[in-house]
Amino acid sequence: MKIRGKALAKILPLVLVALALAGPAWAQFSMVEGEVRNLEGKPFVDVVIVFKAKDTGQTVETKTDKNGQFVMNGLRIGTWTLIVKVKGQVAHERDIHVTLNPMEKQVINFKDILAKQSVEESASRKKQEEEVKKSQGMKEHFDAGRAALEQAIAARNEMLKTPAAERGPLTEKLAQTSTAAITEFEAARQAAPEKESQMHIVQYNLGQAYDIAGRYDEAIAAFTAAIEQKGDVAGYFQALGTTQARVGKVVEAMATCDRSAALPGAAAAPDAPSVNAACYSNVGIILQNGARMKESIEPLKKALALNPNAADYWFLLGRALSNAMGSKMEGGKMIAIVEPGTAEAYQKYLELAPTGRFAQDAKDGLEMLKALGVGIDTKVSTKKKKS
Repeated sequence: MKIRGKALAKILPLVLVALALAGPAWAQFSMVEGEVRNLEGKPFVDVVIVFKAKDTGQTVETKTDKNGQFVMNGLRIGTWTLIVKVKGQVAHERDIHVTLNPMEKQVINFKDILAKQSVEESASRKKQEEEVKKSQGMKEHFDAGRAALEQAIAARNEMLKTPAAERGPLTEKLAQTSTAAITEFEAARQAAPEKESQMHIVQYNLGQAYDIAGRYDEAIAAFTAAIEQKGDVAGYFQALGTTQARVGKVVEAMATCDRSAALPGAAAAPDAPSVNAACYSNVGIILQNGARMKESIEPLKKALALNPNAADYWFLLGRALSNAMGSKMEGGKMIAIVEPGTAEAYQKYLELAPTGRFAQDAKDGLEMLKALGVGIDTKVSTKKKKS
């Protein structure tokens, strides 16, 4: 079917849909149960139990009940440090691996712990206490930085929902809280003991603070430093790649995502979308928001190679392919040149999310392709005929 140039221009609009880059929202959660007993082996009541994520530094806490028992729900799958605090002091800590499967109950019995301590263990404990004192200043600044960063993130999210004309107070709050976060994280970095093993967490959070403040070059430097110390955390690569794309360093961003995709376990499980795929998809979204539709095709295809069940990625790919459509003059008329896989991308989205947020847009895209006469037998058009 041949369509004149003006008609083609009307049915090939460049539709830009702003998407929030909140990072991966598909984390899985589980719970941990345990009990604490005192030096007499009796239930230790009202003891503070802290869970600290090994990858991000996020902390959540609870307390033991009258039986010395505790339960913590909603922990992300991964490695956490379980910390027992008595009168504000760290009395015990251990690493635990939170999985979807039921976990063995965590029992901390100080009577048994004390009985098993040897002279060497006591010396080691003393050394640890000295290290804790050295790093106390770093911890205080880090905790203050996290609090300020969370306020900055909340202010940014609120801004996204507020009309531009009413954003003045939120803009000011965002600037204040992000600056405070940067100041505290930089102080934590300065206060850290030499060869601090957890410095990558400080650097990552500092990168987040720089990023939300719009200081992208400094964010890139901080994320890079985190990766140099701990190069197996996919979230660090995602943050770096996203920021690189945001400042137009697309080649570098793709190289960063490639490194992330090479990490063990990069491909997604059927029910757990891949953080590595999100690195590519974020690059694709940023390119689309900048009206660089054709350039967004490669990162979106790579995201789908890692996570083929992510419906939104299929719609974004279909939209990119639609806007990359070319044309040629033939017999004095303009003929559309449809990119291969355009219809399939829309159809795949509708297969995975028939009532999703882009369902109508995907159907419109298929109808557009049908109007161009490319011989598409769409599910949407078939249902319309039956009705």
